[in-house]
Amino acid sequence: MVDVARLAGVSSMTVSRALREPDRVSPDTRRRIERAIGRVGYVPDLVASGLASQRTKVIAMIIPTLANSIFNDTVQGASDFLRTHGYQLLVGDSGYSEEEEEHLTMTLLGRRPDGLILTGTDHRPRARRLLSEAAIPVVETWELSNQPLDSVVGFSNRGAGQAMTRYLIERGYEHIGFLGTADRRAVRRCNGYEAALKEKGRPARVQLTEGPNWMQGAGLNFGKLMEKHPETDAVFCTSDILAAGALFECQRRGWAVPGRVALAGLGDFDIATEVVPPLTTLRIPRYEMGRRAAEVLLDRIEERVDSGITVDVGFEVIARASA
Repeated sequence: MVDVARLAGVSSMTVSRALREPDRVSPDTRRRIERAIGRVGYVPDLVASGLASQRTKVIAMIIPTLANSIFNDTVQGASDFLRTHGYQLLVGDSGYSEEEEEHLTMTLLGRRPDGLILTGTDHRPRARRLLSEAAIPVVETWELSNQPLDSVVGFSNRGAGQAMTRYLIERGYEHIGFLGTADRRAVRRCNGYEAALKEKGRPARVQLTEGPNWMQGAGLNFGKLMEKHPETDAVFCTSDILAAGALFECQRRGWAVPGRVALAGLGDFDIATEVVPPLTTLRIPRYEMGRRAAEVLLDRIEERVDSGITVDVGFEVIARASA
């Protein structure tokens, strides 16, 4: 750091401040320091810095998968906000496994993050105990809870499933099916779907599959649903990825959408507007959810707010030609 300061023509304290709180240093000074760092090959010892300041400027985040785009915008929203405040995001992939989430939690806590962002509100007892003993702020996302670990930024998955099913009922569909995975958030969407049908005294037609929302398996499972319930005239899929897979299977079979069967998804991904016909879907503010989660987390770290913060980002039914 002394070498960087000498080369940049500033004090060591200014170099330290530029690394820890870049917004407090002028752009010109930051550029000189960055050039000096590049010339001398300086890599800050964040472990030593964290021990001295009790802050590592690292936020950890656990998502269910890196392979599915459903969580990408949430990660990007958190990363963009944190970067502008001098923090970096460390992301782990649990593979939709609560056991792996527990292992990741232990591993990430060993890196002394200043806070943790989790996906969902279902965690194993040991993971909950680890987080409680770590005494760092935690924000859970993609779900709401009456008893969050600390704070929560998300939406009601049950409410989302209920809203889309009510929409399909209002459009005149009589025999509505559900295609989804068996992860807990998808199951809550299914619970909402079933509740909306129960309001009208109608039976549920459910096809749940193990594993993540792979498009490759969506067509197969959609086919199973239609074989068991050939009268089905509309299907609510737990994500746009599954809905697109079901649409492609309809096209392989020569079935008109929505003539033979209407399709609806969740997420409002890019694919929802690119397929023909475009997909009716539930728009989830994924980027905003990540940004708000990071904002709440930093407010907790800086002790500007107490625990127990709940932010409902909501959802919106987007009507398109598929339903």
